[in-house]
Amino acid sequence: MLRNIGAVIVGLIVGSAWNMGLITLNTEVLFPMPAGTSMDDPEQYKAYVATLPVAAFMMVIVAHVGQAGIGGWIAARLGKSRPMLLAGIVGLLTLLGSVVLLIALSPPAWTWVEVPLLLGTTWFVGTAETKRRAAAGSASVPEGGS
Repeated sequence: MLRNIGAVIVGLIVGSAWNMGLITLNTEVLFPMPAGTSMDDPEQYKAYVATLPVAAFMMVIVAHVGQAGIGGWIAARLGKSRPMLLAGIVGLLTLLGSVVLLIALSPPAWTWVEVPLLLGTTWFVGTAETKRRAAAGSASVPEGGS
């Protein structure tokens, strides 16, 4: 159980690092916030978000889906058991954070496509690791049976 908890924590850390790296790239390099704008001031940040082009929102979606995918895969891969559950925990926490941001920042309605993308990515990485483990388990069975 401790290994599974550790796997989820590592998955969340690595996935969050991916997410924050892309968000930082988005807000500081590609689409810099105006001078004096702070993410800590919700009204200022919401006004900044309202000025962003489609490409900026696409980058956010890639950041969040990457967090769920990379973080979920790492959690599933490192965990001792139940890879689908471990990927699901990372994916669910990412989804909750994304929904909170979508509600708080009121971006364009099409950005809600992120929700099914996060769910699909989480399912994909959990399933991929489950299948990998099943194939590795069957590969260790000697030829001719058990």
